[in-house]
Amino acid sequence: MPHSPTPAAFRSEETSSLSLAIGQTKTSPFYAAAEWQAAFALPAPQLRDLPRITKSQLREHSPEGFLPAGMELKDLLARGLIEEESTSGTSGASVRVVFGKTWWAEQERRALVRNPFLAGLFGERQSLRRAVLTTPGCSGVSCYNRWLNLEQRTLGDSLYVNQSRIPFTLGDEKLAVMAKEAADWAPEFLDVDPVHGAWFALYCERQGIRLPSLRFILTSYEYTSVVHRGIMERVFGVPVINLYGSSETGHLLVESDGMMRPSPQTALLETTSPGGLGELLVTTLTNPYLPLLRYEIGDFVEKLPEGYLVHGRKRDALRGADGRPLTTRMIDQSFADVVGVAHYQLRQKSDGSAHLFLLPEHEGTDLGSVQAKLTTTLSRMLGSAVTAETVNLITPEDSGKFRLTVRETA
Repeated sequence: MPHSPTPAAFRSEETSSLSLAIGQTKTSPFYAAAEWQAAFALPAPQLRDLPRITKSQLREHSPEGFLPAGMELKDLLARGLIEEESTSGTSGASVRVVFGKTWWAEQERRALVRNPFLAGLFGERQSLRRAVLTTPGCSGVSCYNRWLNLEQRTLGDSLYVNQSRIPFTLGDEKLAVMAKEAADWAPEFLDVDPVHGAWFALYCERQGIRLPSLRFILTSYEYTSVVHRGIMERVFGVPVINLYGSSETGHLLVESDGMMRPSPQTALLETTSPGGLGELLVTTLTNPYLPLLRYEIGDFVEKLPEGYLVHGRKRDALRGADGRPLTTRMIDQSFADVVGVAHYQLRQKSDGSAHLFLLPEHEGTDLGSVQAKLTTTLSRMLGSAVTAETVNLITPEDSGKFRLTVRETA
């Protein structure tokens, strides 16, 4: 019978990992601040003893302030040792991040194989053949931001299919090219932004296109709605698996059996409220060029014995009339049984009322009954009036990412 680690064993592993993480910061200028040095001087510092890193601090000091002494950014780049990228800026202004040349692929695989199904597909292979459909403005690591030909969009086992920022504006001619490219590439999985993936799936459904090589669909880049998941599962008939992380931290959680499982070699995870809804704090372990301790990543999570539930961006949480936060996940559960909707956005006004925008799967579809059902459910949740309308376009943020829930300021 396999041995299961005891809580004491888990604590020992965490202490060892934390010592490694702190060791990576010893000569980084950012951690020379008095509050950090005081915490490091404790006999046996624990995570709770350390300060936190805010997004604004990371934006101000990254990457130079986190590089170990003796390392120069220009020199590392000239020697081809690192990649420098910028985050998408979904929770504020963009942040510059750096990591080793092979780090992104290594930490991604490490997270994916925490899912037993994916571990079986990978076997001893380092990567699987993928077709990528996401916003071309998100990151130079995982997508492109200019028009490129097919050869230029082929990188190893990856074909970058989409080059449009707003999928809803794509005509059938461009979608046909994308579908043909994907079919000819014969990917083992689609790596998608959920909005782009769902819209592509709807085109394939209308045209009767199947991708017989497909084994699963991987969603990341932004919150995966039950709406988008349902469309992709219906059309392609394969599992939709969510991968969670960020450019700053790498991939932290992968979906397995309905829960998000951590990748403990990549990071230590905490929540500010272990018994309920809290903000996720991340301590990285494998990127010596950007060592982060208790980084406020900006997302709400819920920690359960079986794993984590991701609730979405902290800034996207709405407010009930009683003052409690209503996360993107909480709102999204209202759409679990909804059919005919391709995408949505719920915008809450400063007075607590909200307006729901629904984009139908097929142009001209009457969503009157859906609107009535959802406005009743959401009004009850918010404790305020909710109105709705059907639209033919919902635009993304400047970052290229879509927000399902938005709380407007006065």
